Amino acid sequence: MQFSKLVVALVAMTAGPATSWSAEPIQPVPAAKVKNTGMVELGKKLFFDPRLSMSGFISCNSCHNLSMGGSDNLKTSIGDYWQQGPINSPTVLNSSMNLAQFWDGRAKNLKEQAGGPIANPGEMASSHQLAVDVLNSIPAYKLEFKQAFGKDSANIDMVTDAIAAFEETLVTPDSRFDQYLKGNKKALTKTELSGYKLFKDSGCTACHYGPAVGGTSFQKMGLVAEYDTKNKAQGVAGLTGKDADRMMFKVPTLRNVELTYPYFHDGEAETLEEAVEVMGKLQLGRAFTAQEVDDIVAFMKTLTGKQPDFKLPILPPSNNTTPKPKPFG
Repeated sequence: MQFSKLVVALVAMTAGPATSWSAEPIQPVPAAKVKNTGMVELGKKLFFDPRLSMSGFISCNSCHNLSMGGSDNLKTSIGDYWQQGPINSPTVLNSSMNLAQFWDGRAKNLKEQAGGPIANPGEMASSHQLAVDVLNSIPAYKLEFKQAFGKDSANIDMVTDAIAAFEETLVTPDSRFDQYLKGNKKALTKTELSGYKLFKDSGCTACHYGPAVGGTSFQKMGLVAEYDTKNKAQGVAGLTGKDADRMMFKVPTLRNVELTYPYFHDGEAETLEEAVEVMGKLQLGRAFTAQEVDDIVAFMKTLTGKQPDFKLPILPPSNNTTPKPKPFG
């Protein structure tokens, strides 16, 4: 036996049985693993607490609504003083699987991302110091930070650590497609299977792969044909200033994609059908037929997994010494 064949044989003997999804470009979403329950519960409260914003009206959940697929279903989000945001809010669900955060990847992880909106004048419009002062003025929060971190008062690192710990639990396993990958061949219909085959054969999995079906690379929006948009976002070029990075965006996850309309960084595609048609032309140079679009969309809808299951947290009450937020007016 040739040496290369011997190596292959030995690997096959020691590796154990192959999983049913081992040869597929998409893998099932793993269930969340909670490392620190106290920190996760604290992060949950902070995620829903509008007192992190200057107005006292905007929370993380405002733009990443967990009852709406982790997004807000707006073309671009609304921030402080009803400012229209510059870009579509990506879903927070399964975001722990992203190689970086935000469309342009300017935050390397969830902790870094969590601090951005708090101090952004167009979003929550507060400051890290004011947000921390508010939390430290609330006795119940001080106690929870003490229990989670062992310190008498909070700081912004602790705040973002807690929010990130909560967001890491926001995964959506056990979609019908995951059930199919794990061996339940009755989980998908013939139309959905046809759509998945077309999705692979057309080249969609060159960008949309892995457990999150995306989120693991940056790609140019308009690879084959230029994308016509009025949105001023330039993608990675907004950070690097390089023309080669213009319209380079992080590939969005397709998990729960039927819930996270409208689509693209500018929210211009109102339906999944429109998004598939446009992406076929711009990225693949292919004009999908109406039936092909329907089949691919049918497959995409099987990617909706089990949504995060929890009760809304009871937020600690403010007291007379809590700094007052800036009123709208």
